[in-house]
Amino acid sequence: MATQQSGAPRASLSVFDGALMMVGIIIGIGIFKTPQLVAMFSPNEWTFVAVWVLGGLATLIGALVYAELAAAYPSTGGEYHFLTRALGQPVGFLFAWARTTVIQTGAIAAVAFVFGDYAQQLYSLGSYGPAIYAAIGLLVLTFINIAGTYQSKTAQNALSLALVAAMLLMVVIGFMNAGTRPSAAAAAVGGPGYSMIGLAMVFILLTYGGWNEAAYLSADVRNVGRDMVRILLTGTAIVTTVYVLVNVGYLMVLGLEGLRKSDAIAADVMRTAFGTGGAVIVSVIVCVAALSTMNASIFTGARLYHALGQDLSLSRLKVWDSVRNNPRNAIILQSVIAMVLVCFGALARDGFKAMVEYTAPVFWFFLLLVGISFFVLRRRDKNQPRPFRTPFYPVTPALFCAICAYLLYSSLVYTGRGALFGVAVLLAGIPLLGFLRRKRRVAAA
Repeated sequence: MATQQSGAPRASLSVFDGALMMVGIIIGIGIFKTPQLVAMFSPNEWTFVAVWVLGGLATLIGALVYAELAAAYPSTGGEYHFLTRALGQPVGFLFAWARTTVIQTGAIAAVAFVFGDYAQQLYSLGSYGPAIYAAIGLLVLTFINIAGTYQSKTAQNALSLALVAAMLLMVVIGFMNAGTRPSAAAAAVGGPGYSMIGLAMVFILLTYGGWNEAAYLSADVRNVGRDMVRILLTGTAIVTTVYVLVNVGYLMVLGLEGLRKSDAIAADVMRTAFGTGGAVIVSVIVCVAALSTMNASIFTGARLYHALGQDLSLSRLKVWDSVRNNPRNAIILQSVIAMVLVCFGALARDGFKAMVEYTAPVFWFFLLLVGISFFVLRRRDKNQPRPFRTPFYPVTPALFCAICAYLLYSSLVYTGRGALFGVAVLLAGIPLLGFLRRKRRVAAA
């Protein structure tokens, strides 16, 4: 057992593995809900499609920033490593605290509830069925990740490929049923003006969210200097293409006005092709999307616990199993916290909404700090080898910071009490930081 615990990450992920991991995280449940909201704030069909393309470009901007950081500073800690190096250990610790208690675990719990809601439609387990399914999904994927990096990446490849195939099926159905859509004249009635485009972008960028998780793969990528940028760019290209095509397919069937009125867009599209059986197909697709996002989030999220365990000399957390090539204790701890949040969400009226409100402001705050760290590290580490350099510096990282700042503002304005709870949990990390620093000083004396 000692040999297993003394291991270090073995670079085993190819560009294909990393890109599918990224695709699996990004293409989640948002694509089944946010198109309705985007349609409400789009004045016409061309604008509706254009803002989805703009969302892909905004994601590309973030990917270019992260590609340079991950290639120059590869670590299982990802953003934690960037923030600690640029802004100091206190900021890095607070990010790690927020990610372990709010951001990552909250996101895993939120997607688990989506899986539970749709699995309940396939086979009901009673009034607490969604929470039971959420817990079962979390446990099964945790065991797969504990089994080893090979098992978790194989499961991810299968889930991501199945998800992309399902999305493309919806595109085909959309084009085959194009004649059923309302007329363009009808769709234009009562539409909003261009002043609402900014709000549409908020929902679109939330749907593109998750691409930053690729930073936690940098220690697992075979040739990080060359392949990290390929993973980020390939993943972004796949997601943008799928999102644009899927939304065009939605338009072909429902039209813009139909999108605005539909509370279940994917179900309405599938019902057009398969009748009442379309609802079952949609439930299966959403379950696959949720499982794909959960598995990839468990994989990337546990890497931070391992990096934190190394920096704080936490003997249990810094364990890396050389046989399974994974941080097994970190995976277990992360899933325990996520399970607690599932139980918390089960008490709320809408578990998914509660988890989104809980995580959003804290997430965008630290993503903004990562953008600031980019400038700090560029200026301070002038001699650091950079296998990839973000083009159009400083415009590209400045745009990234502006996007993060806008979404931080929006997440504080449009979310409810759950956001305040998430911020409170973040602030609770400050006295814990003080305690750990005093403990280290005493130990060093």
